[in-house]
Amino acid sequence: MAIEGPLKELGLHDVFQLLDLSRKTGVMRITSHLRNNEGMVAFDGGAIVYAEIKTNPHRIGNVLVKSGKVSEADLERAVAFQQHETEGTRRRLGQILVEMGAIGQRELEHQVESHVAEVVFELLSWREGFFSFTEGALTGVPGAAMARIRTETLLMEGARRIDEWSRIETHIPHLGVVPMLAAVGDEADAAQLDLRPAEWEVLAHVDGERDVRQIAQGLARSEFEVARTLFGLVSTGVVTLHDPAAQRRPRVSIADDAGALLAAAEVRLESGDVAAAKAAAHAAAALRPDEARVHLLLGRAHLRDGLWSEAVEACRKAVRLDPEAADACRWFGIALAATGRFREAREQWERWERLADGEAQPDARQLIASAKAAAATLEQLLGGVRG
Repeated sequence: MAIEGPLKELGLHDVFQLLDLSRKTGVMRITSHLRNNEGMVAFDGGAIVYAEIKTNPHRIGNVLVKSGKVSEADLERAVAFQQHETEGTRRRLGQILVEMGAIGQRELEHQVESHVAEVVFELLSWREGFFSFTEGALTGVPGAAMARIRTETLLMEGARRIDEWSRIETHIPHLGVVPMLAAVGDEADAAQLDLRPAEWEVLAHVDGERDVRQIAQGLARSEFEVARTLFGLVSTGVVTLHDPAAQRRPRVSIADDAGALLAAAEVRLESGDVAAAKAAAHAAAALRPDEARVHLLLGRAHLRDGLWSEAVEACRKAVRLDPEAADACRWFGIALAATGRFREAREQWERWERLADGEAQPDARQLIASAKAAAATLEQLLGGVRG
């Protein structure tokens, strides 16, 4: 199985969901000429096991040193041990560090998973570029840096970050803004400053020259985490922000990414948070009013809420916008059946069967076959009552 295409046409959120649902094993490569950057994500049975970005290579030793979990001296000793071992029996660097007592096994796994997750979150924010997925055995993936994270978990966290970014962006519109220490009028006020260790760490890197992205790189922390910390410092008046590109760069909001909003709506709908799913879908509809998938999501959300008429209209619009969308016909039929319009429902299900052809799952076909039979029976009974 090979999947490829431009990110503008099919976002990574959607592709990740497809690979997760189909339990695929293989490697995805993402290239962005605009960013002069490229990334790679490895999947094993639908789970994400490794990720890297060219500008942030995933070397487990460097990750542990930058995060303060392992000292430079311990890393050098571990590398020396590894180099003196024979090729066939050479241990992983992380294993050596654990056996040395430099780090615990659980902490090592946590650090690897955290780094992989942060790389994936950054890649999910890319809106331009090209991706390609090649199915097959995972060759060339460093075993010492592998984790195993449920793709659904990362997508849900990504959806949560989209929500939080919309709040952070009220103060930090983009990662190019430069934080500066606010003027302190009273030394007594400064003495009473009560910050958490993570806030002091970020504050120590605020020099009026480095922007948010550069501070994150210097701290070896995620851009999201640093932006969230700075948001708190700005809100309390400790830090002010300067935007050197305010006059020449248009504001780009994460909330303007319709693909991300749709993915968030899908995740929220699956988790049962119908109100949040509708909010994200309506926001996506404002950006892409002529996209069938937007209205299909709204229709499904209305069905979950028991709003049958609203579901019919939303699904009808989805089918009208994309008459070849098999899934839209299936859900349109379900919405029609919910309002008692059984004949129309059966017509939509028959259309779904033609469009889906061999791609429909057997359980879905069986379910629709049962629904068609029930609809035909109910239509007969109601016809008899009316007659």
